[in-house]
Amino acid sequence: MIDLRSDTVTRPTPAMRRAMAGAEVGDDVLGDDPTVQALERRVAGILGKEAAAYMPSGTMTNQVAIRSHTEPGDEIILEAVAHSYFFEGGGPAALSGVSCRLLAGERGIFTAEQVTAAIRPRNYHYPVSKLVCVENTHNRGGGSIWPIQTIAEVAAAAREAGLALHMDGARLWNASVATGIPEREYAAHFDSVSVCFSKGLGAPVGSALAGTAAFIDRARRFRKMFGGGMRQAGIIAAGALYALENHRARLSEDHANARRLAEGIAGLPGVEFDPATVETNIVIFRTTSMPPAQWVARLKAAGVLVLAGGPDTVRAVTHLDVSAAQIDEAVAAFRRVAAG
Repeated sequence: MIDLRSDTVTRPTPAMRRAMAGAEVGDDVLGDDPTVQALERRVAGILGKEAAAYMPSGTMTNQVAIRSHTEPGDEIILEAVAHSYFFEGGGPAALSGVSCRLLAGERGIFTAEQVTAAIRPRNYHYPVSKLVCVENTHNRGGGSIWPIQTIAEVAAAAREAGLALHMDGARLWNASVATGIPEREYAAHFDSVSVCFSKGLGAPVGSALAGTAAFIDRARRFRKMFGGGMRQAGIIAAGALYALENHRARLSEDHANARRLAEGIAGLPGVEFDPATVETNIVIFRTTSMPPAQWVARLKAAGVLVLAGGPDTVRAVTHLDVSAAQIDEAVAAFRRVAAG
Protein backbone atom coordinates (compact mmCIF):
# COMPACT_ATOMS: atom_id res chain seq x y z
CA MET A 1 0.00 0.00 0.00
CA ILE A 2 1.11 3.56 -0.74
CA ASP A 3 0.15 5.37 2.44
CA LEU A 4 -0.72 9.05 1.86
CA ARG A 5 -3.06 9.41 4.84
CA SER A 6 -0.66 11.63 6.79
CA ASP A 7 3.00 12.35 7.42
CA THR A 8 2.41 10.90 10.90
CA VAL A 9 2.62 7.38 9.42
CA THR A 10 6.39 7.67 8.88
CA ARG A 11 8.53 4.98 10.50
CA PRO A 12 11.98 5.36 12.06
CA THR A 13 14.82 4.72 9.64
CA PRO A 14 17.46 2.09 10.50
CA ALA A 15 19.94 4.84 11.39
CA MET A 16 17.38 6.49 13.66
CA ARG A 17 16.69 3.17 15.37
CA ARG A 18 20.41 2.75 16.04
CA ALA A 19 20.57 6.23 17.57
CA MET A 20 17.60 5.39 19.78
CA ALA A 21 19.05 2.04 20.86
CA GLY A 22 22.28 3.69 21.94
CA ALA A 23 20.73 6.70 23.67
CA GLU A 24 21.97 7.75 27.08
CA VAL A 25 19.00 8.08 29.41
CA GLY A 26 17.94 9.27 32.86
CA ASP A 27 14.78 10.32 34.66
CA ASP A 28 13.42 13.29 32.73
CA VAL A 29 10.92 14.31 35.43
CA LEU A 30 13.86 14.66 37.78
CA GLY A 31 15.79 16.52 35.08
CA ASP A 32 18.35 13.73 34.68
CA ASP A 33 17.95 12.65 31.05
CA PRO A 34 20.93 13.96 29.03
CA THR A 35 19.46 13.11 25.63
CA VAL A 36 16.23 14.97 26.37
CA GLN A 37 18.29 17.92 27.58
CA ALA A 38 20.37 17.87 24.39
CA LEU A 39 17.21 17.84 22.27
CA GLU A 40 15.69 20.72 24.21
CA ARG A 41 18.84 22.83 23.88
CA ARG A 42 19.00 22.14 20.16
CA VAL A 43 15.36 23.09 19.60
CA ALA A 44 15.74 26.29 21.62
CA GLY A 45 18.82 27.17 19.59
CA ILE A 46 17.15 26.58 16.23
CA LEU A 47 14.14 28.67 17.26
CA GLY A 48 16.16 31.42 18.93
CA LYS A 49 14.46 30.91 22.29
CA GLU A 50 15.90 30.62 25.80
CA ALA A 51 14.50 27.19 26.61
CA ALA A 52 12.36 24.30 25.40
CA ALA A 53 10.48 21.36 26.90
CA TYR A 54 10.03 17.96 25.25
CA MET A 55 6.50 16.52 25.37
CA PRO A 56 4.73 13.43 24.00
CA SER A 57 2.62 15.20 21.35
CA GLY A 58 1.87 18.40 19.50
CA THR A 59 -1.56 18.48 21.07
CA MET A 60 0.11 18.61 24.48
CA THR A 61 2.58 21.36 23.51
CA ASN A 62 -0.25 23.48 22.11
CA GLN A 63 -2.53 22.93 25.08
CA VAL A 64 0.26 23.49 27.61
CA ALA A 65 1.10 26.72 25.80
CA ILE A 66 -2.51 27.90 25.95
CA ARG A 67 -2.73 27.07 29.66
CA SER A 68 0.59 28.75 30.38
CA HIS A 69 -0.46 31.99 28.66
CA THR A 70 -3.97 32.21 30.14
CA GLU A 71 -6.20 31.81 33.15
CA PRO A 72 -9.69 30.25 33.20
CA GLY A 73 -12.27 32.65 31.78
CA ASP A 74 -9.87 34.23 29.29
CA GLU A 75 -10.33 34.09 25.53
CA ILE A 76 -7.92 33.11 22.79
CA ILE A 77 -8.05 34.19 19.14
CA LEU A 78 -7.35 31.65 16.41
CA GLU A 79 -8.43 30.53 12.97
CA ALA A 80 -11.73 28.65 12.69
CA VAL A 81 -10.21 25.32 11.64
CA ALA A 82 -6.88 25.64 13.45
CA HIS A 83 -5.57 22.37 14.85
CA SER A 84 -5.64 23.65 18.45
CA TYR A 85 -9.38 24.22 18.15
CA PHE A 86 -10.50 21.68 15.56
CA PHE A 87 -8.43 18.57 16.29
CA GLU A 88 -7.46 18.67 19.96
CA GLY A 89 -10.55 17.29 21.64
CA GLY A 90 -11.90 20.55 23.04
CA GLY A 91 -8.66 21.06 24.94
CA PRO A 92 -8.86 24.86 25.31
CA ALA A 93 -12.18 24.57 27.16
CA ALA A 94 -11.48 21.35 29.07
CA LEU A 95 -7.88 21.99 30.12
CA SER A 96 -7.57 25.77 30.29
CA GLY A 97 -11.15 26.96 30.75
CA VAL A 98 -10.82 29.48 27.94
CA SER A 99 -13.20 30.39 25.14
CA CYS A 100 -12.14 30.56 21.51
CA ARG A 101 -12.73 33.59 19.29
CA LEU A 102 -12.64 32.10 15.79
CA LEU A 103 -11.50 33.96 12.69
CA ALA A 104 -12.42 33.01 9.11
CA GLY A 105 -9.05 32.64 7.42
CA GLU A 106 -8.09 32.27 3.78
CA ARG A 107 -6.59 28.78 3.66
CA GLY A 108 -5.99 29.17 7.38
CA ILE A 109 -4.40 32.61 7.22
CA PHE A 110 -6.03 35.67 8.79
CA THR A 111 -5.12 39.35 8.93
CA ALA A 112 -4.09 41.90 11.52
CA GLU A 113 -7.36 43.74 10.91
CA GLN A 114 -9.30 40.60 11.84
CA VAL A 115 -7.30 40.27 15.05
CA THR A 116 -7.95 43.88 16.02
CA ALA A 117 -11.67 43.49 15.35
CA ALA A 118 -11.82 40.31 17.46
CA ILE A 119 -10.18 41.72 20.59
CA ARG A 120 -12.73 42.19 23.34
CA PRO A 121 -13.26 45.63 24.87
CA ARG A 122 -12.24 45.84 28.52
CA ASN A 123 -15.60 45.31 30.11
CA TYR A 124 -16.81 43.08 32.95
CA HIS A 125 -19.34 41.51 30.60
CA TYR A 126 -16.69 39.99 28.31
CA PRO A 127 -13.92 37.43 28.59
CA VAL A 128 -10.42 38.88 28.55
CA SER A 129 -8.57 38.52 25.23
CA LYS A 130 -5.17 37.04 26.10
CA LEU A 131 -3.59 35.10 23.27
CA VAL A 132 -3.40 34.92 19.47
CA CYS A 133 -2.53 31.53 17.95
CA VAL A 134 -1.09 31.03 14.46
CA GLU A 135 -0.69 27.64 12.76
CA ASN A 136 2.20 27.52 10.28
CA THR A 137 1.98 25.60 8.03
CA HIS A 138 -1.78 25.29 8.25
CA ASN A 139 -3.02 21.71 8.12
CA ARG A 140 -6.60 22.21 6.89
CA GLY A 141 -5.38 25.09 4.73
CA GLY A 142 -3.61 22.47 2.63
CA GLY A 143 -0.14 22.97 4.08
CA SER A 144 -0.36 26.70 3.40
CA ILE A 145 2.55 28.88 4.52
CA TRP A 146 1.98 32.09 6.45
CA PRO A 147 3.73 35.00 4.69
CA ILE A 148 6.31 36.40 7.11
CA GLN A 149 4.98 39.93 6.54
CA THR A 150 1.47 38.85 7.51
CA ILE A 151 2.87 37.26 10.67
CA ALA A 152 4.66 40.52 11.50
CA GLU A 153 1.46 42.50 11.02
CA VAL A 154 -0.62 40.11 13.15
CA ALA A 155 2.06 40.16 15.84
CA ALA A 156 2.15 43.97 15.87
CA ALA A 157 -1.64 44.12 16.28
CA ALA A 158 -1.52 41.62 19.13
CA ARG A 159 1.36 43.41 20.88
CA GLU A 160 -0.38 46.77 20.62
CA ALA A 161 -3.33 45.28 22.50
CA GLY A 162 -1.12 43.54 25.08
CA LEU A 163 -1.83 40.00 23.84
CA ALA A 164 0.65 37.13 23.79
CA LEU A 165 1.33 35.06 20.66
CA HIS A 166 1.75 31.32 20.20
CA MET A 167 2.72 29.53 16.99
CA ASP A 168 1.61 25.97 16.35
CA GLY A 169 4.61 25.16 14.22
CA ALA A 170 4.05 21.41 13.94
CA ARG A 171 5.12 21.74 10.31
CA LEU A 172 7.26 24.86 10.71
CA TRP A 173 10.14 22.81 9.31
CA ASN A 174 8.20 22.54 6.04
CA ALA A 175 7.57 26.30 5.91
CA SER A 176 11.25 27.02 6.48
CA VAL A 177 12.46 24.58 3.83
CA ALA A 178 9.91 25.82 1.29
CA THR A 179 10.68 29.52 1.76
CA GLY A 180 14.32 29.51 2.84
CA ILE A 181 13.35 31.60 5.88
CA PRO A 182 15.07 30.22 9.01
CA GLU A 183 12.78 28.89 11.71
CA ARG A 184 14.08 31.48 14.17
CA GLU A 185 12.87 34.33 11.93
CA TYR A 186 9.33 32.98 12.11
CA ALA A 187 9.69 32.23 15.82
CA ALA A 188 10.96 35.72 16.65
CA HIS A 189 7.40 37.08 16.39
CA PHE A 190 6.02 34.68 19.03
CA ASP A 191 6.22 34.24 22.78
CA SER A 192 5.98 30.48 22.41
CA VAL A 193 6.44 28.02 19.56
CA SER A 194 5.45 24.36 19.28
CA VAL A 195 7.31 22.10 16.84
CA CYS A 196 6.73 18.42 15.98
CA PHE A 197 9.22 15.63 15.29
CA SER A 198 6.81 12.80 14.40
CA LYS A 199 5.42 14.14 11.12
CA GLY A 200 7.67 14.98 8.20
CA LEU A 201 10.84 14.52 10.22
CA GLY A 202 9.95 10.87 10.75
CA ALA A 203 10.62 10.43 14.48
CA PRO A 204 8.25 8.07 16.31
CA VAL A 205 7.20 10.33 19.20
CA GLY A 206 7.13 13.87 20.39
CA SER A 207 7.00 17.63 20.07
CA ALA A 208 8.69 20.49 21.87
CA LEU A 209 7.50 23.82 23.25
CA ALA A 210 9.94 26.73 23.26
CA GLY A 211 9.92 30.19 24.84
CA THR A 212 11.60 32.17 27.58
CA ALA A 213 13.14 30.29 30.49
CA ALA A 214 10.43 31.61 32.81
CA PHE A 215 7.65 30.58 30.43
CA ILE A 216 9.05 27.07 30.00
CA ASP A 217 9.42 26.72 33.76
CA ARG A 218 5.69 27.48 34.09
CA ALA A 219 4.93 25.16 31.16
CA ARG A 220 6.68 22.25 32.89
CA ARG A 221 4.16 22.46 35.70
CA PHE A 222 1.28 22.06 33.26
CA ARG A 223 3.12 19.34 31.34
CA LYS A 224 3.18 17.38 34.58
CA MET A 225 -0.45 18.26 35.39
CA PHE A 226 -1.62 17.08 31.95
CA GLY A 227 0.23 13.77 32.29
CA GLY A 228 3.21 14.58 30.11
CA GLY A 229 6.00 13.81 32.56
CA MET A 230 8.20 11.04 31.13
CA ARG A 231 10.98 9.02 32.72
CA GLN A 232 13.71 7.49 30.51
CA ALA A 233 12.52 9.53 27.55
CA GLY A 234 15.99 9.78 26.03
CA ILE A 235 15.22 6.71 23.92
CA ILE A 236 12.51 8.57 21.98
CA ALA A 237 14.25 11.94 22.27
CA ALA A 238 17.21 10.41 20.45
CA GLY A 239 14.94 9.66 17.51
CA ALA A 240 13.71 13.24 17.52
CA LEU A 241 17.25 14.61 17.74
CA TYR A 242 18.39 12.38 14.87
CA ALA A 243 15.43 13.54 12.78
CA LEU A 244 16.16 17.16 13.55
CA GLU A 245 19.76 16.86 12.39
CA ASN A 246 19.23 14.55 9.40
CA HIS A 247 15.71 14.90 7.99
CA ARG A 248 14.94 18.61 7.79
CA ALA A 249 16.61 19.42 4.48
CA ARG A 250 15.06 16.41 2.75
CA LEU A 251 11.55 17.83 3.31
CA SER A 252 12.03 19.48 -0.08
CA GLU A 253 11.66 15.98 -1.58
CA ASP A 254 8.22 15.67 0.03
CA HIS A 255 7.24 19.06 -1.38
CA ALA A 256 8.37 18.01 -4.86
CA ASN A 257 6.40 14.76 -4.55
CA ALA A 258 3.29 16.67 -3.47
CA ARG A 259 3.56 18.88 -6.55
CA ARG A 260 4.12 15.77 -8.67
CA LEU A 261 0.94 14.25 -7.27
CA ALA A 262 -1.04 17.50 -7.65
CA GLU A 263 -0.02 17.99 -11.26
CA GLY A 264 -0.74 14.35 -12.00
CA ILE A 265 -4.33 14.38 -10.74
CA ALA A 266 -5.36 17.95 -11.61
CA GLY A 267 -8.02 17.90 -14.28
CA LEU A 268 -9.09 14.32 -13.69
CA PRO A 269 -12.88 13.74 -13.78
CA GLY A 270 -14.29 14.44 -10.33
CA VAL A 271 -11.15 16.22 -9.08
CA GLU A 272 -11.39 19.95 -8.55
CA PHE A 273 -8.51 22.06 -7.23
CA ASP A 274 -5.69 24.35 -8.28
CA PRO A 275 -2.34 22.55 -8.07
CA ALA A 276 -0.64 25.93 -7.62
CA THR A 277 -2.03 26.00 -4.08
CA VAL A 278 0.21 23.08 -3.08
CA GLU A 279 3.00 24.85 -1.21
CA THR A 280 4.42 22.06 0.94
CA ASN A 281 3.48 18.38 1.41
CA ILE A 282 -0.34 18.43 1.66
CA VAL A 283 -2.71 18.01 -1.27
CA ILE A 284 -6.42 18.66 -0.65
CA PHE A 285 -8.90 18.46 -3.52
CA ARG A 286 -12.67 18.74 -3.90
CA THR A 287 -14.56 15.74 -5.15
CA THR A 288 -17.41 16.32 -7.59
CA SER A 289 -18.10 12.86 -9.02
CA MET A 290 -18.64 10.85 -5.84
CA PRO A 291 -18.49 11.31 -2.04
CA PRO A 292 -15.04 11.41 -0.43
CA ALA A 293 -15.69 8.08 1.32
CA GLN A 294 -16.06 6.41 -2.08
CA TRP A 295 -12.81 7.92 -3.31
CA VAL A 296 -11.10 6.66 -0.16
CA ALA A 297 -12.53 3.15 -0.54
CA ARG A 298 -11.79 2.84 -4.26
CA LEU A 299 -8.27 4.21 -3.91
CA LYS A 300 -7.63 1.74 -1.09
CA ALA A 301 -8.74 -1.07 -3.38
CA ALA A 302 -6.27 0.33 -5.94
CA GLY A 303 -3.43 0.29 -3.41
CA VAL A 304 -3.42 3.91 -2.19
CA LEU A 305 -4.46 5.12 1.26
CA VAL A 306 -5.86 8.66 1.63
CA LEU A 307 -8.29 10.33 4.04
CA ALA A 308 -11.56 12.19 3.61
CA GLY A 309 -10.80 15.77 4.60
CA GLY A 310 -14.40 17.01 4.86
CA PRO A 311 -17.85 16.55 3.32
CA ASP A 312 -16.49 17.10 -0.19
CA THR A 313 -12.69 16.90 0.08
CA VAL A 314 -9.94 14.29 0.06
CA ARG A 315 -6.48 14.79 1.57
CA ALA A 316 -3.19 13.20 0.57
CA VAL A 317 0.11 13.89 2.34
CA THR A 318 3.61 13.08 1.09
CA HIS A 319 6.36 12.08 3.50
CA LEU A 320 9.62 10.29 4.19
CA ASP A 321 8.27 6.81 3.37
CA VAL A 322 6.90 7.66 -0.10
CA SER A 323 9.18 7.88 -3.15
CA ALA A 324 8.70 9.69 -6.45
CA ALA A 325 8.16 6.32 -8.13
CA GLN A 326 5.38 5.55 -5.66
CA ILE A 327 3.80 8.92 -6.40
CA ASP A 328 3.67 7.94 -10.07
CA GLU A 329 1.97 4.68 -9.05
CA ALA A 330 -0.49 6.66 -6.92
CA VAL A 331 -1.29 8.98 -9.84
CA ALA A 332 -2.01 5.95 -12.02
CA ALA A 333 -4.36 4.64 -9.32
CA PHE A 334 -6.13 8.01 -9.13
CA ARG A 335 -6.62 7.92 -12.90
CA ARG A 336 -8.12 4.44 -12.80
CA VAL A 337 -10.52 5.41 -10.03
CA ALA A 338 -11.50 8.64 -11.80
CA ALA A 339 -12.12 6.79 -15.06
CA GLY A 340 -14.10 4.04 -13.35
